[in-house]
Amino acid sequence: MFLVTLAVVLVGAQAKFYTDCGSKLATVHSVGVSGCEENSKECVLKRNSNATISIEFTPSSPADNIETEVHGVIMNLPVPFPLPQPDACKDNGLVCPLKPGVKASYVATLPVLKSYPKVRVDVKWELKNDDGDLVCVMIPAKIQ
Repeated sequence: MFLVTLAVVLVGAQAKFYTDCGSKLATVHSVGVSGCEENSKECVLKRNSNATISIEFTPSSPADNIETEVHGVIMNLPVPFPLPQPDACKDNGLVCPLKPGVKASYVATLPVLKSYPKVRVDVKWELKNDDGDLVCVMIPAKIQ
């Protein structure tokens, strides 16, 4: 189950661990993830708890109909995380359509299920529309 919330305080500070994996239609300013220390090499996602991600970005062109796609990448194999509500314009802080040059703040919370295996994984989080990726960030993580 995918939960989205606006009133979330991140556990970690703005992390510097993520990499941009192809944000073509926006500039990513910051990424925060619960379970991450500011200078950590990977996020610790605890099973049977919630993980929260926040992304601040500025689109370079108008953006509407934004979809969220999340994949866990293990040994270069992307495994999709199905989202019951992939519409990024609903219930997560974005006011669509996004205006070019205006900073936007996206916040989402999802459960880390107890059934997930204890494994290292790269989390690929994308916000995309018909024109391509607004935001694409890769976050190294370890599920405990």
